[in-house]
Amino acid sequence: MSPNIKVGVAGFSYPEWEGVVYPKAFKSAQRLARVAQMFDVVEINTSFYGPFRAASAREWCKAVADNAEFLFTAKLYRAFTHSPVAVMESTSAKTIRATEKDVSDVKAGLHLLAEQSRLGAVLAQFPISFHMTDENRAYLEKLATQFHEYPLVVEVRHASWNTPEILQWLAALGVGLCNIDQPLLGRAIRPGDAATSVVGYIRLHGRNYQNWFGETNVRDRYDYLYSLAELETWKTRAEVVAKKTEVTFVVANNHNFGKAAVNALELKQLLGEKDLRAPESLIAQFPALAKTTAPVDEI
Repeated sequence: MSPNIKVGVAGFSYPEWEGVVYPKAFKSAQRLARVAQMFDVVEINTSFYGPFRAASAREWCKAVADNAEFLFTAKLYRAFTHSPVAVMESTSAKTIRATEKDVSDVKAGLHLLAEQSRLGAVLAQFPISFHMTDENRAYLEKLATQFHEYPLVVEVRHASWNTPEILQWLAALGVGLCNIDQPLLGRAIRPGDAATSVVGYIRLHGRNYQNWFGETNVRDRYDYLYSLAELETWKTRAEVVAKKTEVTFVVANNHNFGKAAVNALELKQLLGEKDLRAPESLIAQFPALAKTTAPVDEI
């Protein structure tokens, strides 16, 4: 496995992971420690819903202390990437309403992770309604300035951003582009292997076409298990991105019922990792893992 590829999962604490990825009795720190036994990166999901405190970041660093290679990536607070009423209006530079206080609040937690050498990237995830326009490009330039202290990566989901000119522009800004796997509905951006900074990033959202835009249970959107053949194409893309970057993060976001953990382990195996570890409860739920993984140590 290429030493500059880190494979992991988005989030580390989900109710449906109880009894599958970790025992129900595990507290948050124990859950993170269990995930750090399996992977070298976790994408912090809670930071999308609100800035996390330095105290929380300190506890997370303690939880992963046994894994010297471990890094966090953090989703940027949605005040910077979504309209506050995104279900009612499109997201654009005109409808995003982040404040200077939001900037300082977000940096408090990020600074602690960076200070501990545990921050791999900050991911600004925009919805598909965020199209490529001059105003939106100017907004991204402002965002790059506001968070210049950190490795910034943007995830844009609309195909209007997928042009050579935009890739060159992002490279000039020093901002990474996230390559994504998602249901290809409408003008959804297609999968790629772009690298526009020293940080490469890939996110696998699953291909649940039926529930992708469902409003009854957003969690169902990510209920998808990739086949090995589907992962093989992303293994190849990850290797291409890794050749152009200093570090490449591959994050499985199809988190429903532990499927992200399964696919992340399988992807590590495809990339050549030999020492794969998984909890016995996950192996029991997904028996195919028994061929390639050994049980993790008890916490």
